[in-house]
Amino acid sequence: MTKVLAAFLADPTAERYGLDLMNDTGLPSGTLYPILLRLQRAEWVTAHWEDIDPEVVGRPARRYYTLTPDGVSAARVELAALYQHLSKAEGATGKPRTA
Repeated sequence: MTKVLAAFLADPTAERYGLDLMNDTGLPSGTLYPILLRLQRAEWVTAHWEDIDPEVVGRPARRYYTLTPDGVSAARVELAALYQHLSKAEGATGKPRTA
């Protein structure tokens, strides 16, 4: 989920579609779309189908996803917590701790 949140936060107001997010995150559709569904249910992301005629445009309509204001705040908090956790795991030397 962190890759998806980071991709959205790169431009929090941008509308993103599935293939665009798959390219940015490296996640396959079977991983990405369940994450997007969870984010929608949490009301961090809204979604809508673009209003086009697929025959005129020559491609299927895209479903666009956008972070909500609450989603922007929550995503920033989640990523900050992750970075803080990772920073602590590296310790003062900047190297990962070993057992």
